[in-house]
Amino acid sequence: MESNDPLIIAGKHYASRLLVGTGKYKDFEETRAAVDASGAQIVTVAIRRTNIGQNAGEPSLLDYLPPAEFTYLPNTAGCYTADDAVRTLRLARELLDGHSLVKLEVLGDPQTLFPDMPETLKAAEILVREGFDVMVYCSDDPIQARRLEEIGCVAVMPLASIIGSGMGILNPWNLRLIIDQARVPVLVDAGVGTASDAAIAMELGCDAVLMNSAISHARNPVLMASAMKKAVQAGREAFLAGRMPRKLYSAEPSSPQTGIIAPAAIAKAA
Repeated sequence: MESNDPLIIAGKHYASRLLVGTGKYKDFEETRAAVDASGAQIVTVAIRRTNIGQNAGEPSLLDYLPPAEFTYLPNTAGCYTADDAVRTLRLARELLDGHSLVKLEVLGDPQTLFPDMPETLKAAEILVREGFDVMVYCSDDPIQARRLEEIGCVAVMPLASIIGSGMGILNPWNLRLIIDQARVPVLVDAGVGTASDAAIAMELGCDAVLMNSAISHARNPVLMASAMKKAVQAGREAFLAGRMPRKLYSAEPSSPQTGIIAPAAIAKAA
């Protein structure tokens, strides 16, 4: 199913609809094992927290997840202003030899890690103008999502709930409003806690799911990564199949009604 139903971002095709982060693992070996188990082809990396060459002499993520095998998605985690975010992604492009696909997030405060949307919009305009392919973390507000698309972002990524909370999708109705209007991929980003959350996001019609803490903070991260892979695949298949209608107070037998042997005939035969 995957190869015939690719995720397309900035003109490139991906078989996997699960994107995973590379932070919060005990070491780079566990990071690699979890990424392999997830089947992800796009991996996010926080430029301010992970070494991809900016710290000479220290272990580099590039040695464990070579860019020849994975598409890197450098992100601006930890940035609270548009200027900081833009500077961070300019550095990422330099470190990754002109790489243009990036994840923009500009946070509003360290307590909730909600996006600061005015600063996010400001940074998005600058980055798009400079030739970046911007995937953007945003609030689950359909108006803001539409504005980001109009600016030229290649994907919008509304939060399901607070980053790292594991609370799942708290407002599915807003996600549906964003999905229904969007002409670019919509990815749930932040708040996924377990496999059922990922499946629900895909069943709603999201194009993909991005997660980090749900895998890295699991008791067994590698096993959870495998579960998330299956959940995303199952949710996508369910969305494509189309669920049966919900019917309140309208029971319907699961077996066909034609050709039923009448009760009287059963009694006579007895």
